[in-house]
Amino acid sequence: MDLQTTGLMNRDVQGHWVRLETLTRVRWLAASGQLAALLVASLALELQFPLVLCLGVVAVSALTNLLSSTIYPRSKRLSELEAMLTLVFDTAQLTLLLFLTGGLNNPFALMLIAPVTIAATALQLRSTVIMGMLTVFLATVLSVSYEPLRLRDGTPLELPELFRFGFWLAMVIGIAFIGLYSRSVAAEKHALTEALLAMRMALAREQKLTDLGGVVAAAAHELGTPLATIKLASAELIDALADDPELVEDARLIREQADRCRSILQSMGRAGKDDMHLRSAPLETVLSEAAAPHADRGKTLVFDILADTSTWRMPEIQRRPEIIHGLRNLVQNAVDFAQAQVWVEADWSETTIQLRIIDDGPGYPPHLLGRIGEPYLRDRRSDKRPEYDGMGLGLFIAKTLLERTGATVRFANCNGRRVPRGFSGTRCGAMAEVTWPRAMIESDPRGALGENPMFDGPGSRPRQ
Repeated sequence: MDLQTTGLMNRDVQGHWVRLETLTRVRWLAASGQLAALLVASLALELQFPLVLCLGVVAVSALTNLLSSTIYPRSKRLSELEAMLTLVFDTAQLTLLLFLTGGLNNPFALMLIAPVTIAATALQLRSTVIMGMLTVFLATVLSVSYEPLRLRDGTPLELPELFRFGFWLAMVIGIAFIGLYSRSVAAEKHALTEALLAMRMALAREQKLTDLGGVVAAAAHELGTPLATIKLASAELIDALADDPELVEDARLIREQADRCRSILQSMGRAGKDDMHLRSAPLETVLSEAAAPHADRGKTLVFDILADTSTWRMPEIQRRPEIIHGLRNLVQNAVDFAQAQVWVEADWSETTIQLRIIDDGPGYPPHLLGRIGEPYLRDRRSDKRPEYDGMGLGLFIAKTLLERTGATVRFANCNGRRVPRGFSGTRCGAMAEVTWPRAMIESDPRGALGENPMFDGPGSRPRQ
């Protein structure tokens, strides 16, 4: 399953994020608060309003909760339509209760914003807009039509008309502002969640390939000796059965198949079994491995070692899936947008290791440069590659994976002061710069050999 398919699946299930139990708990809390407010207003404050009808409205909400808990399992997740209808019911129930208790003169009218906020957080934009428009309409109705609250002596308890209009206007603005704010935060969180899921899938896939490579290499190493024995035995059979042409052909077939098995294993893995040598490699080797899938895509890859190798030897670094996949994504992005050439520069000192991946393409869009590395970033004003899904997710995965290894990742456009060696043009394109503290990824080149065993003397066994 690729990352694009995963994103589509996540968008398809977005309407099933809300559990019925969650909304049921919120409704129980709301019903309890409504009941307490009604009893306090009637018994303690001695306000006059149709208490029995109001208690009936609260009872309908409680009865709905009981029915939903009985009919549906606790684990049920609501579809987009079901969740929206549930919030519409809650809004209608609260509106009816407010109608019976003073309309917008009731300070609890502010609670009409709650269902819109929930919709903006959990539902699609269309459902959120429907909820917002419905709530504004109901608030408008409550501003002109309601049963007034009355004091103990029967005096209507009403706000001045100007205050009531101001309260209505504040509610409309609050619905729009809080809905938009909640929607923006939720959308950013959902996009980040999808991007992190894609990153974990990419890392798991890279780890699986790494582990598979070790298993294949171990198989090639372990099967080498029996295949050589089969080949030797078949050669002896050919000599011993020289007088029987049919058996000689069978022996030759055995030898040919043994040779074929050996060549297949050698093509799948050339190293020995999964030892410490597979966990570290020279920096240049790791760069070549990361860029290998994009070497034959019609663009020239140039590897340039900037460090003075006579002063600083090439570092041996950890061959971690995060490093390989992160660098591979950076190279892929450069190759995607390069015109003809991509440079992979490596530099190091006593304390740092620095890589730069530069292409000769158009560079990053200047208005998006400060946001490069965010998930699902798209340049909507560019039509250079409309079929390309945008650079956001790949660079986000690369940046996140590399930062997990201790790297600092920076994106910039080249200028005249930072042009790769051998570049004859007046400008170059985008540049991704990765810098590690050397101690974070460097491995001891002697570590692959393991610890030296200690001997007590001639003929003695190694000391464990």
